[in-house]
Amino acid sequence: MKLSVVGSINMDLTVTVDRIPQKGETLTGKSLRSVPGGKGANQAVAMARLGAEVTMFGCVGEDSNGRKLLENLSAAGVNTDCVSAIKGTPTGLALITVGENDNTIVVVAGANEAVDCTYIDRVQKRLLQSDLVVLQQEIPPETVEYVISLCHAHKIRTVLNPAPARSLPLETIEKVSYLTPNEHEAKLLFGDLPLEELLLTYPEKLVVTRGSKGVSAALKSGELLHIPARPAKVVDTTGAGDTLNGAFSVMIAKGAGMKEALSFANTAAGLSVEKFGAQGGMPTLAEVERAMV
Repeated sequence: MKLSVVGSINMDLTVTVDRIPQKGETLTGKSLRSVPGGKGANQAVAMARLGAEVTMFGCVGEDSNGRKLLENLSAAGVNTDCVSAIKGTPTGLALITVGENDNTIVVVAGANEAVDCTYIDRVQKRLLQSDLVVLQQEIPPETVEYVISLCHAHKIRTVLNPAPARSLPLETIEKVSYLTPNEHEAKLLFGDLPLEELLLTYPEKLVVTRGSKGVSAALKSGELLHIPARPAKVVDTTGAGDTLNGAFSVMIAKGAGMKEALSFANTAAGLSVEKFGAQGGMPTLAEVERAMV
């Protein structure tokens, strides 16, 4: 199966602290690291670690960060032939604070803004060879909507992780095959509807990630699925959601049912938080299979 990711490629600047600072507060950091990230790149690496054939679609700058990120993607087994290097524009950055088993993230888009509809037209032939296309929202919103419409017209399934949170046209929600918000994002998209009612409105389409409470969805039979989080010794939660999305996408592409796919994805996400860094903690297929025994 050919999986593709259309999304962001960032360098993460991660500082670790004892706790997340409050507004106006200055704290002393324990360490500062530069590690590969970006929701798109993270999900591509998560899928490649699990043995999938993955192609990345996105943009970096013609700078040292861009070169390092492309090398990292290639080393992880992700095809980067369709990634464009944009002259005069810096590679995207994410500023991450890690503390108290949680994190805060500020993203500076940089070259990710160049993942526009014109770019998609240039790579369309390769993109339409995909069996499943995965997207997030660290690229321009019109690009997300354009790709989903394009894939829908060509009967290619899509997974949209609507993060960072922003509203989506109802038409896009209807066209996407799988929508994977967290609880905050779900509330922004759908308002204050009770979770169970919301899941039953979009059975086997809507997957709501709930942090330490696990993940929830509904089957077309009307059965509600609530899969608890895997117990873990948390080191860094950065990238846990990306790991879950990547693992879920791999299993769906393989033809797994919703319950099997979410159980696998939840286990992968639980393993990912036990190591530092968004991509550094992403498990292999063998590691997830061992954890599920």
